[in-house]
Amino acid sequence: MKVVLACAGTGGHINPAIAIANIIKEREKNSEFLFIGTKQGLENKLVKQAGYDIVHIRTGKIIRSLTLKNIKQMYNAYRGISDAKKILREFNPDIVIGTGGYICVPVMFACDFLKIPYVLHESNSFPGVSVKLLAKKAACIMVGFEEAKNRIRSKDKVVFTGTPAKFSEDSYSKLDKLNCKKELGVDKINKKIVLVTCGSQGAKKINETILELLRKYQDEDVYYILVTGDKNYIDIKKKKEEIEKDINKSLDNSIRLEKFVYDMEKMYKISDLCVTRAGAMTITELTISKNRAILIPLPSAAENHQFYNAKVLEKAGNGRIIEQKDLNAEKLHTIIKEMLNFSDKCYLDGMSKILVNDVNERIYRCIINAVKK
Repeated sequence: MKVVLACAGTGGHINPAIAIANIIKEREKNSEFLFIGTKQGLENKLVKQAGYDIVHIRTGKIIRSLTLKNIKQMYNAYRGISDAKKILREFNPDIVIGTGGYICVPVMFACDFLKIPYVLHESNSFPGVSVKLLAKKAACIMVGFEEAKNRIRSKDKVVFTGTPAKFSEDSYSKLDKLNCKKELGVDKINKKIVLVTCGSQGAKKINETILELLRKYQDEDVYYILVTGDKNYIDIKKKKEEIEKDINKSLDNSIRLEKFVYDMEKMYKISDLCVTRAGAMTITELTISKNRAILIPLPSAAENHQFYNAKVLEKAGNGRIIEQKDLNAEKLHTIIKEMLNFSDKCYLDGMSKILVNDVNERIYRCIINAVKK
C-alpha cells in the first residue's frame, strides 16, 4: 500500500499521523509512506525521527475573520493545492490520511481533484474547522472521542476508533517502574513525583506557576519534573536561578527541568500525578497509563476543544480541571496535595470506562475499507 499522511503544526496533529503510519507498517511490511508538512513545522523533526520521509507544501491557516492577513493565508493555501497535486501525481498513493490542522485543506482538495480517496482522523472531542470542511468528501472520518460523532454533519461516515498513541496498554504494562526511574536518572528520588508537561510547545503560564509554587511551598515529599518546551527552557531556567537566589536555597531537590521528552511512557510510569494541557494525544496517553491528572486546557485552542477533551476525563472521575484564568500557585498546590492523597481505585475504575482496547485494529479497518471502495 502507498500512503500519504498530511500533518503539521503541533504534536497533537503530528503524533497521531506517525502512529497511524506505524499501524499500517506493522500489518503491511512493504507499504510505502510519504508525509506532507510545512518547511518550518515540528513535523520535520518528529517525522524524520520516526524514520519517515517528508516533503513540503505552501499553505496558510484558516482564519475566520475577513482581513488582509486572512486573504494572504487563503492565497497560500490555494497555492498549496498545486504543490500537493504535483506531489500526489508523482507518489501516486492508494490513500491519503489527514489528522487535522490547516495543511489538510490543500492536500485533500488536491485529492478530490485527482480522485484519490482520503480519510480523516479527528483526535479532539470538538472537531476542528478543517475536518468539518473536508468531511463531506472523505471516505471515512475516524474520531478519538464518542462525543465528536454528533459534531460532524456527515454522521454516516463517522467511525469511533479512539486515538492511536506512541505506546500501547500492553507495552506500557510491561515497563518496570524501577528500571524507568534508573533510565531517567531519578532512582534516588524517594518522593511523590509530579510530572508537568504541556505538549510540544510548552506553556509559559504553567511553567511560571510551578516555579512560584516552589517559591512558596517547598514540600519535602514532592518532586516535580517540569517539561518546559524548547522555547521556554532558557527563561524558566533563569527564573529558577533567580528564585534560588531570593530564597537562598537550591531547588534541585524539588524540581528537574527538561526541554522535551521523547520516551513519555517512561515518564508516565514513574509519575504519581500529572499536570498537563488537554490535547487529545495527552488524554489518550493518560488513559492508557491510567495516570491521574490536573488538566489546564489551552484557552486559545480552536473551538475551546481542549476544555471539551478535559471534560471527558473529568466526567469519568479521572481528572480535575483548572481553567487557565483561575490558575495560581495556591490553588494548584492545594489540588496537587489533595490528588496525591486520593486512592488509585477510583482512577483505575474510571479509566477502564473510556479506554478503547482495539484502537489500532479499528483504524486499520477504516483505512483498508476506504482503499477498497
